[in-house]
Amino acid sequence: MKGSQVTIDHISKHFADFTALNNVSISIESGEFFSLLGPSGCGKTTLLRIIAGFEFPDEGEVLFDDRNVLPLAPNKRQANTIFQNYALFPHLTVYENIAFPLRLRKTNAAVVDRKVKDYLHLVQLDDHSSKKPSQLSGGQKQRVAIARALINEPKVLLLDEPLSALDAKLRANLLIDLDSLHDKIGITFIYVTHDQSEALSVSDHIAVMNEGHVLQVGTPYEIYESPATQFAAQFIGDTNLFESSVISSTPHLTPGKDPDFMVALDVPALGSQSIPFTGTTRHMMVTDYESTETGQKVAFTIRPEKIRITKESPDLGGRTDINVFKGIVEEPIYSGFQSKFYVKLENGTIIKVFKQHTDYLDNGPVIQWKDIVYVSWSADDGYIVEDIDK
Repeated sequence: MKGSQVTIDHISKHFADFTALNNVSISIESGEFFSLLGPSGCGKTTLLRIIAGFEFPDEGEVLFDDRNVLPLAPNKRQANTIFQNYALFPHLTVYENIAFPLRLRKTNAAVVDRKVKDYLHLVQLDDHSSKKPSQLSGGQKQRVAIARALINEPKVLLLDEPLSALDAKLRANLLIDLDSLHDKIGITFIYVTHDQSEALSVSDHIAVMNEGHVLQVGTPYEIYESPATQFAAQFIGDTNLFESSVISSTPHLTPGKDPDFMVALDVPALGSQSIPFTGTTRHMMVTDYESTETGQKVAFTIRPEKIRITKESPDLGGRTDINVFKGIVEEPIYSGFQSKFYVKLENGTIIKVFKQHTDYLDNGPVIQWKDIVYVSWSADDGYIVEDIDK
């Protein structure tokens, strides 16, 4: 099977006075695992339903391989949908649930039998073909729904939070299976979720959505390491975020290379900070460093796992790009694979620090409540996003 390229072109959708989607444009490549990520009510499910043909937009187009599919009925779009609630027929066996789309098309019985058995094997349900849905676990029901959606060999598979009804461990296991299945069949997956860990785990690209807008489209690495907006920085994982303003932006020119910029910030909660930007590094923020103005309001953010915490003042070895602050542990939280610390700096600022447990001895003394500690990070690990007031 080969997937379709899907183009969302200036789609808007209103329900009475509520704007569900506001001029949304996204390009999804053939065969991609693409996720629409955002909180409840952000418009991601509405967009999926428009792609499927269950809703019609007020403006814009949806194209599969450059063909506008909006005039087509849902069953003519070569796209199938997997829902949260499985939508299986309770009176039919697993075999007959999967065979149902082929029965509708009056497919030859021998072909039906061969294809159903192929897809039973694909979703690892060979031994469950004669069972009814009531005899299956939640994960098995979802596998039946996946097989039924794929047996018609669609070009696009739409997944509307398909794992949300499952417990955490089963959800994690089925997500791996889903990613492996995508690699095997090669069609375009468009996956709706509010769970950032799901999206980061399996996606080729992610569109971060909020209040009917697409705020950023990028790889999981880009979305996490270089969020374009304050919302994206806070929604994708944990972060420390502080109001700040630009002191200066200075270009450093090297012949034959993109210009480097060093942006100096005034961060009231931390003091002055310098943020390096190089055209060839991971930093790809929405902020245009070249046109950054003195006094411009921005937000400075640093991920908790980028911060080092020690009981002794760190040895910087002459480095000048390391920020060091002294503080006291207000709240230590042990989570097994890591510890989380809320540290109150000497100026009263609270900062979150995550410390990964890489070995039994953990490379240092145990840090406890009310311990005096030092937190430090490289200037290169901080970044700025849009105006904090926006």
